[in-house]
Amino acid sequence: MTNLVYLVPLFPLIGFLINGIGWRKLPKSVGGIVGSAAVLASFAVSLGIFFEVRSAGTATTVQLFDFIQSGNLNIPFAFQVDALSSLFLLIITGVGFLIHVYSTSYMHDDEGMVKYFAFLNLFVFSMLLLVLGSNYLIMFIGWEGVGLCSYLLIGFWYKRKDFTDAAKKAFVMNRIGDLGFLVGMLLVLLNFGTLTYQDFFGQINEGAAVSSSTYNWIAICFFIGAMGKSAQIPLYTWLPDAMAGPTPVSALIHAATMVTAGIYMIARSSVLYNLAENAQHLVAWIGLATAIVAASIAIKQYDIKKVLAYSTVSQLGFMFIALGVGAYTTAVFHVMTHAFFKALLFLGSGSVIHAMHGEQDIRQMGGLSRKMKITSTTFLIGCLAIAGIPGFAGFFSKDEILASVYGHSPLMYYLTLGAALMTAFYMFRLYFLTFLGKFRGTEEQEKHVHESPAAITIPLAILAILSIIGGYVGLPPVMSEHHILNAYLAPVVSNHGVHHLEHATEWMLMGLSTVLVIVMIVFAYVRTKNPNFKPNTGIAKALENKWYVDELYDAVIVKPLGALSKVLNNIIEKLGIDGIVNGIGKTVNWGSGKIRLMQSGQVGLYIFAMVLGMTILFVISYFWIQ
Repeated sequence: MTNLVYLVPLFPLIGFLINGIGWRKLPKSVGGIVGSAAVLASFAVSLGIFFEVRSAGTATTVQLFDFIQSGNLNIPFAFQVDALSSLFLLIITGVGFLIHVYSTSYMHDDEGMVKYFAFLNLFVFSMLLLVLGSNYLIMFIGWEGVGLCSYLLIGFWYKRKDFTDAAKKAFVMNRIGDLGFLVGMLLVLLNFGTLTYQDFFGQINEGAAVSSSTYNWIAICFFIGAMGKSAQIPLYTWLPDAMAGPTPVSALIHAATMVTAGIYMIARSSVLYNLAENAQHLVAWIGLATAIVAASIAIKQYDIKKVLAYSTVSQLGFMFIALGVGAYTTAVFHVMTHAFFKALLFLGSGSVIHAMHGEQDIRQMGGLSRKMKITSTTFLIGCLAIAGIPGFAGFFSKDEILASVYGHSPLMYYLTLGAALMTAFYMFRLYFLTFLGKFRGTEEQEKHVHESPAAITIPLAILAILSIIGGYVGLPPVMSEHHILNAYLAPVVSNHGVHHLEHATEWMLMGLSTVLVIVMIVFAYVRTKNPNFKPNTGIAKALENKWYVDELYDAVIVKPLGALSKVLNNIIEKLGIDGIVNGIGKTVNWGSGKIRLMQSGQVGLYIFAMVLGMTILFVISYFWIQ
């Protein structure tokens, strides 16, 4: 199947072309079938590739054609099929297919449904290109592709200005990170003469004659790219605003595609980061700061999708913490489990919004479990998974991160544990306010609340199952000596420098986190049992207003740039450049108006002028010769 890897991105590309060209004429049902079938076909091929890679255990490069050749530089358009890329193929196409099926019902009444599926297919194609590329340039093409698609899908309902503003914000902030990634690529090309993974990593393993600072600068530049794409401080504020797009888009961005690109890129570049100690420390501490700040903001949000959005930012912080301490496979493990439970939670929120006819404020909800049993049950499973309750997928990956951090730095461990406890609190606050208690909306809303159709509930059920069993591929050492995922990824990427803990310490850490998580769940229940939504004050108000980070950016960056642009426009552009250009034009126009008066049409005057001119020339020549 490996030789057919080109079919994996090709199917979504074909789906994009069919729906994109015929979006005005194709029926909505046909657009949904084409879009979903394209991703299902990719999943089928990806499944075959996964089992082939698992049995062979080796990496294969499939070259499609020569892309760039100049002197000694050779960058082929090629795909690298190995354990890491094959795992991401399953996540992208598997979860992506469920989101496509869900969208057939969720977007059924939207007039632009076929165009929506075209964009969705293009999104999946770009992400597949990103993870399949055998060099950084192909990765960068896919990297830019998902950035474009996020802009198209976040601003899909373009008639609302706040939605298009959110799309532009995502696009601009990602371009900032992309510049860092591009500079990192140029540094690799300058120092190593290649962008192909095998050649680059091979030179590093052979001891390339470059300084440690070079490794650090390349790694930091790559991380800046990851900060933008995977929403880390300070480039994280675009992701919560990305909720402007349709809910399935939020699920696709937050769970299976775009935001995982940064984690994939650093995991793929683990050979580089192992030699870039300063960059690793930066990754870990930025990830920790992001996990804490985003989790704290989620505590006081009332928009059901905003809570999940800040949750995603926080969970991405956990993944970067793991990458920063060298636990690369652990970070990939959390990417996988997070894809299951976060897609489940977002699609569950979409089911709630669908039932509430567009209402997203959890203060207007409550008691929905009585009429939405499937959505309520599956959403609860997602909350249990993300909170890290034993037996659910998130428990295994989250506790593996905590164990890795504990061996690296006890201080970092306790701070990371604090972020994990906040996760349990805000997720169950969300669940209790949405599904338990009395209904707080209008009578009209309550009358129409109903369970969602099968196209929505079936993907929820499948994701709920995966959110339960998905963690058993990574049992901790105290439960099993064989970590299935670590063994699978070992030929490509492995944990580096992670301290192995004694079994007693592992049991203690798991017990501590579990007890504290349960305490936070009980605390969330007590706080939401009789909700009183009085105006927040003090720190609570700051949390509700997202620590005023957007306002800070607006005051420090946006407004000064706006003022500078006005100065440049009014003085440099209008008075300077336009003044010079227009002045020359006016001068020529004025001069031509005067000179044309000499054209009288009288022959005698012309002869007189000619004789006068000859006389002047004669006099000048005579005196010049003298």
